[in-house]
Amino acid sequence: MVVIAASTGGPNALARVLPALPASLGAAVLVAQHMPPGFTGSLARRLDALSALPVREAVQGDVLEPDHVYLAPGGLHILVDLADGVPCVRLDPREPLWGVRPAADLLFESAARAFGECTVGVVLTGMGRDGAAGLRAVRRAGGAALVQDRDSSVVFGMPQAALDAAGADRVVPLAELGQAVADAVRHLPPNVPAV
Repeated sequence: MVVIAASTGGPNALARVLPALPASLGAAVLVAQHMPPGFTGSLARRLDALSALPVREAVQGDVLEPDHVYLAPGGLHILVDLADGVPCVRLDPREPLWGVRPAADLLFESAARAFGECTVGVVLTGMGRDGAAGLRAVRRAGGAALVQDRDSSVVFGMPQAALDAAGADRVVPLAELGQAVADAVRHLPPNVPAV
């Protein structure tokens, strides 16, 4: 399971990271990009056209499949649920967290609960501190943490907050993040299927 947080500068960062992921990544990818309703559908279509992995706006109840990317709809939180052991999407209209909805903290925490050490958390460029507590939850569960570096971030607020709260396994320039994600997925623990 790969979970990605992005805010200011995120659409362009995602347009660099997602196309760099291999078609045989071996993990599902969920993205919480801070955007209002009505904009994430077109972003998903744009990213889908650029990427080897299929990218689409997530729908309530989607069964998470490896080698697929699910983008949170603007105005809804996206969470990972296990329904009878099957990982699926839960879209949640609860109040914004840190003033944003979707909030990456909620996504990361749900992924860490469901997948533990088989989770890769990625915090990209953005303002504020969303993703910091979530990345800490991923690391506490034994998962991997990747953070975009200062020089390639449009705004280093979210990456800096994540580093302060959780640290990281790697701090990576945007141009190398896709490969870093693929490498982290390859090093997931053995005998536990990636989703």
